[in-house]
Formats: sequence, C-alpha cells, structure tokens
Amino acid sequence: MIERLAQPDDAEALSTLGKETFVETFGHLYTPENLAAFLENHAPERWAEQLADPAYAIRVAEAEGRPIAYAKLGPPSLPFTPQGHPIELRQLYVLKPWHGCGLAARLMEWTIAEARARGADELYLSVFTDNHRARRFYERYGFEFVRTYAFMVGSHADEDHIMRLAL
Repeated sequence: MIERLAQPDDAEALSTLGKETFVETFGHLYTPENLAAFLENHAPERWAEQLADPAYAIRVAEAEGRPIAYAKLGPPSLPFTPQGHPIELRQLYVLKPWHGCGLAARLMEWTIAEARARGADELYLSVFTDNHRARRFYERYGFEFVRTYAFMVGSHADEDHIMRLAL
C-alpha cells in the first residue's frame, strides 16, 4: 500500500473513487435522481480545481494499482461561525475491503498533522447522524459535537453532525 499527496493528474481517479465510496456507503439511502445530483460534486473538473488550489490538501492511498482511500482538507464550508483559524476535513473515505486495517487512522493522523502545519487551531468535519462507526472513530480523536445541520443530497436533506477538534 502506498500513501502520498494527490497530484493534479489524479483528478479522474479521485472522481471515480469519490463516487464509488459515497455510493458504497450511502447510495442505498437516496433516489437515483438525488444520488446523481450529489455525485456531480465528484466530477473530475471539481477535483481538478481542488487539486490545483493550494487551500486544499489531499492524501490518497493506493493498493492493487488503484486508489482505495483519501482524506481531503480544505477551507471551512460548514454552517458555523469559526473562531481563530479553522480548517475542514471535507472527506475521509476508505473502500470497504480496506476497513479495519489502520488506513483510516493513518489518514486521520496525516489530517491532524497537516491541519496544524497549515496553522489551523480548529479542525471541523461533518458526519451523517446515523453513521455510528464514523462518529465513534472521530470521537476517539477528541472531536466534539458542535451542532446538527441539513446535508443536502440532491433535494433530500440528511441530518449531519458538525464536529470540532481543538488543535
């Protein structure tokens, strides 16, 4: 397994991985129309923009010749009033065959270290209320509940938790 910083030429592969991990985890919850609308967020053009933007940092893990996981840091976008210098963990996704092997922990350790290296004093993320596994994972790192908000998947609103880690 290889872990590295994503490069601009990774846009297509990360687009595919972003769609695959979201559908694998949450696809059963949505109508085909809402799911398709949401997956536009993972269009290769969107990934290319973020990979070219120094405000983002993306770490990708590869195995068997293809990406299997990634963590994406970026500027805050969640509905909260930040204090200080926050950064947001936009996504941390691992394909199911690699759950439980320590990969998510390594990506989270990189995320926290990179957030600190960028001068952030708070790290925010959002997690689906019913994703108990992910919530427990983030709580182990010290993330605390801030508030709920409506996470939109097409026209469908899910309740997500905004969580915060003081750095």
